Amino acid sequence: MNYTDELQLIDLRYDWPNGHNFNIIQHQFGNIKYDLEWSNGTSFFYTLDSNRECSSTQVEVRILSFDWLDGATYIDQRQVDGFLCYVWEKADFITYYEDVVTRRLVHWVFYTGRTAHMMTFEVGVVPEDAEWQVPLYCYEKTTRVACLVDM
Repeated sequence: MNYTDELQLIDLRYDWPNGHNFNIIQHQFGNIKYDLEWSNGTSFFYTLDSNRECSSTQVEVRILSFDWLDGATYIDQRQVDGFLCYVWEKADFITYYEDVVTRRLVHWVFYTGRTAHMMTFEVGVVPEDAEWQVPLYCYEKTTRVACLVDM
């Protein structure tokens, strides 16, 4: 991930059937931050270090569904990272680059200019249930938001 020359390595874990999207974000020469997103629009941003930082937000943009390209506008074909890609734009928010051969997501560009390049893609790999849990201190430090179990 690159944004204004700030590099990040993001391990994206995606569990559509259970409504989770998990970004483990390693900043260059920095700490690790966690971004756990739920299908109801709730996102938690936290660290697991001694600082125990945590914040939450409610966003209108949800995690990607299997039909993530529905409603997108086809733009063109372009070479990206060595792949011939279909280019799709969605909701003036994001541009997706999808590999023509495998149909996997290769690259995306957010409206803010932030870019991401997919490095690996492991089908069927789902983390253990414990990895999807928000630390308890997030509920102590943040305003209560609706959880999946509340819905």
